Amino acid sequence: MAKSLTNSSLDRQNILNNKYALQEIQKAVGIQGIIFENEFKFLKSQLAGFFEIDERTIKRYLVKNEQELKQNGYEIIKGKRLKEFKLAVKKIYVRDIDVPNINSVTDIDVLTKTPSLGIFNFKSFLNLAMLLVESKKARLLRTAMLDIVIDTINQRTKGKTKYINQRDEDFIESYFIEENYRKEFVDALHEYIDMGVFKYPIYTDKIYVSIFKEKSTEYRKILKLERKDRIRETFYSEVLDLIASYEYGFAKELEIAFNKFGRKLTAFETDKIFSVFEKQALWKPLIEKARNKMASRDLAFRDALHLKLEKYISPVKAEDYERFIGEKSKELEERLKEAKDVFKRLKERE
Repeated sequence: MAKSLTNSSLDRQNILNNKYALQEIQKAVGIQGIIFENEFKFLKSQLAGFFEIDERTIKRYLVKNEQELKQNGYEIIKGKRLKEFKLAVKKIYVRDIDVPNINSVTDIDVLTKTPSLGIFNFKSFLNLAMLLVESKKARLLRTAMLDIVIDTINQRTKGKTKYINQRDEDFIESYFIEENYRKEFVDALHEYIDMGVFKYPIYTDKIYVSIFKEKSTEYRKILKLERKDRIRETFYSEVLDLIASYEYGFAKELEIAFNKFGRKLTAFETDKIFSVFEKQALWKPLIEKARNKMASRDLAFRDALHLKLEKYISPVKAEDYERFIGEKSKELEERLKEAKDVFKRLKERE
């Protein structure tokens, strides 16, 4: 899916929140700045030189995008921190180290006299590169960033983005819990509804549409699932938890109605029960959370857009990148082995 970083704050933030992609981008770019507080910092003059633009252009972008750039590391320093930063710059100048655009007495004099100073870190430098339309270098860097992000996710998931949800440490528990409630749901449909076998996919789809506005066929198409792929194996744990709650709760509603009428329910009666059930106020915050997680993560990790959930999309948080492609994330096979070992140890203690 084509992304326009200059026009989409969502796409920009999804990259900037992915520390693993940022590490690879930093290696590829290789730009060095002023080491201050254990990271590279950059002045407007340095970035103007790198992007081959006028410094006034950067000032214009700072005015227009101040909140976003500050959120990603741009800051104005003064007082004690400014003094320490000036000392760091002077040390570089005295040692004659080649730092772009910090190589003249004039630059040093300007830094010495200024009462406050705006500085970029590497993250806000990339943020600026995503915004600049006047710089050819910025355009090339944006293309490289998008390629690196895709490569990083593929490398860390071994190309299995379809099942990236299974790398979450909560997936196994949610999956097996949902399987148990799924059985109760299917049993309730069998025992309490006077319909043929089509009732199983019909009411499964009703749950899907209620939670994330898509029937199973629509979901399959968006994620490009093959016939052999099981939909539930691609759901995030939060979605599985909510589906399990729906299945168990609706099964109990059917049981209550069956006992009340003393007979199996018609399709009309079942639809009416579900309509009342799904409109309960308690579902609203849970549904909104599930929609946000599914839509946002699928766009960032699977490059899959759920158009019906577009308004729920937000940037994926840094902790989610850690959760799904970080050091704590693991292949399902590894987690199943760990779970097996735990159960074995518990059995040996008995």
